[in-house]
Amino acid sequence: LERLYTSGYQMIVTPMRLNGNFHLHYYPRLGKIMRSVRPEIVHIDEEPYNLATFHAMWLANKHKAKALFFTWQNLYRDYPPPFRYMELYNYRHASAALAGNRDAAEVLKRKGYTGPISIIPQFGFDTNIYQRTEPRKPRAPGDPFTLGFIGRLKDNKGLDLLIEALAELPEYCRVVFIGNGPMKEQLAQQATRLNVAQRVIFKGGLPTYEIPGEMQQLDALVLPSVTRPNWIEQFGRVLPEAMACETPVIGSSSGEIPHVIGDAGLVFQEGNVQELTARIHQLLDDPQLYTQLATKGRQRVLDNFTQEQIARQTYKVYQQMLS
Repeated sequence: LERLYTSGYQMIVTPMRLNGNFHLHYYPRLGKIMRSVRPEIVHIDEEPYNLATFHAMWLANKHKAKALFFTWQNLYRDYPPPFRYMELYNYRHASAALAGNRDAAEVLKRKGYTGPISIIPQFGFDTNIYQRTEPRKPRAPGDPFTLGFIGRLKDNKGLDLLIEALAELPEYCRVVFIGNGPMKEQLAQQATRLNVAQRVIFKGGLPTYEIPGEMQQLDALVLPSVTRPNWIEQFGRVLPEAMACETPVIGSSSGEIPHVIGDAGLVFQEGNVQELTARIHQLLDDPQLYTQLATKGRQRVLDNFTQEQIARQTYKVYQQMLS
């Protein structure tokens, strides 16, 4: 956590054993900390099959504190011993579970967790940072219409669909990719093959503080993720960030994307370039819809995804644990 956001509580910095090992890291001084702090609730921000979760859950149980864990895991996976044993121990002793998406909640149930589950994204968004700083200028006919993607340029993000759709769109449409990744050269070659290279811009990776400004420059943000056997979109943080900036969003049907967007954006069937093209045409052809989605997008973030809203929802879970 940045020290900028530590007012109102005490932050204890403690060593981590096996740092970098996702499944086996843990905090050797946690027992001493618990004896000193004597918590009533232990919020374990780790997956239930990890040693760190098992260790913290065991200590919470030892000190008679209520405990909960968090999970993003939205694909069903069987883990070998000892991870399955730790997972089952955590299921039995947790007073509550937080899931970052609906699929993760279903996975918990399938794997044997029977306690209360609340679907709450792990972190909220600062809408003072992600906001439009000046009104969007009205588009005249034929003005450039910029579609954007922000993130890692990887195969599972479905970025080839965006290039393919661009070839079917009017000449004034263009695509901007912000980020680096292994697909950059493949996307550039595809754009050349489809004769749209002059309408595709690669900006590379940018500092985080520049992203809100870039989002405001886009006419629409597109997240065309494609589900893979070992991956499905867990949330799509760029969606609420763009929505908070009053930039309309288009997302695929992969994983949690439709639930993040709700009725404040457009969704297409993942992998279907014809549907993606049709959604883009909706924004091009219907200025009233465009304006409505820009407004509804920010309101949806204010209602559901701000830091205050996430904190309020989490606090409600704490209250239920202690009742």
